[in-house]
Amino acid sequence: MFTIILAAGKKCYKMDLSSLDIHIPNLGKDYKKHHIFSQLDDLIDFYNTLSYTTMGFISGGVTGVINLNTHVFTSVKGTLDSIKLVLNNGRINDAYALLRKYYDSTIINVYTNLYIEENSTIEKYIVDEIQNWIKGTGKLPEYSVMSEYIRNSERLKAITELITINKNYKNIRQRCNDHMHYNYYHNIIYNDNQVYLENRVKYLGVFSKDLKAVFIQHFAYFFYLLDHYMMSTNYVDYLDEGMAPPENSQYWVASFIQDAFDNWIKPNRPDIAEAILANTMMQLK
Repeated sequence: MFTIILAAGKKCYKMDLSSLDIHIPNLGKDYKKHHIFSQLDDLIDFYNTLSYTTMGFISGGVTGVINLNTHVFTSVKGTLDSIKLVLNNGRINDAYALLRKYYDSTIINVYTNLYIEENSTIEKYIVDEIQNWIKGTGKLPEYSVMSEYIRNSERLKAITELITINKNYKNIRQRCNDHMHYNYYHNIIYNDNQVYLENRVKYLGVFSKDLKAVFIQHFAYFFYLLDHYMMSTNYVDYLDEGMAPPENSQYWVASFIQDAFDNWIKPNRPDIAEAILANTMMQLK
């Protein structure tokens, strides 16, 4: 018997759940132990920590928020939480719909920061397009417009040339859309966790590679554009304690950023790693 105890005021009630039809899919050991789940844990921790560390920076070009990125990163963390939840339940099709949401969020994040960097001036400090989005009085452009704006930016040209060196990202986007819109019958099947699929684990591997690629693109664009967000908290910690920070400590890199760079960027895209290192004064290794 499997029971839960419910408390109501001063009384407790027992409920027998053994008679309820609760289906827990048997997806197999290889599925449940797949490395995608540890990958998701790593990314969830990364965005959670990044959200916390960005609180210390004031975003320029807008008012009404202290930092434009903080809640974007907690939202991304939530999307990754949801991906893990639906994958645990065998819903690969739903996971791809959420992967497209994650992809969109990263493009929005890069676009809004880039647009502010390129359009905020001394004469006109507030960037109306982004300010209206924050206030809820205006929408951002469509995905295709934001994506094209990023691709055409001279500031990010070095990364864009490496990102677009092959059709990988175009293919990822297409897979996301195929699952989102049920473009093929097999997209439906991958949401049925009661159907035996011989290649279910193999497709989980494809999803893992797609997730990794989206993160690499986001990391590359964001930190190439705004490398000061790599900074560790040591510099500010010294100031908060009324102590003089060590020389050049403003260039120290947070350990979680270095870990992500070591574990995700360098092994998978050494060309992008080199481009980031060539563009930053931060002590990234």
